[in-house]
Amino acid sequence: QVTVVESGGGLAQPGGSLTVSCVVKGPTPRFYYIGWYRQTPGMQRELVAGINSAGSKSTFSDAVKGRFTISRDGTQNTAQLQMNSLKPEDTAVYYCKARDDWSGDERWGQGTRVTVSS
Repeated sequence: QVTVVESGGGLAQPGGSLTVSCVVKGPTPRFYYIGWYRQTPGMQRELVAGINSAGSKSTFSDAVKGRFTISRDGTQNTAQLQMNSLKPEDTAVYYCKARDDWSGDERWGQGTRVTVSS
């Protein structure tokens, strides 16, 4: 059974920084694309950033480009989303999704809340 667990998040002031982490664990060694999504009440979940299994390619939504970075330790299937210059509109529940490179199977974490407020 593959599990995806997020950690980090919390409260930050506008202009501040937070880091959220994602750990993917499974019974056998696999390669996973990892994506960070966020969702606010009444809205669809949106992709914020993603990184391939090799850690060589990352993508960002226009809303966070230049402010957020994503990195990973591929051997451990962990990924971090570093969020800088936070804005109140970044407030959301952040979810990590792992997608198996070979099978395409996807697993979601339970989410971690990020609140940006003064």
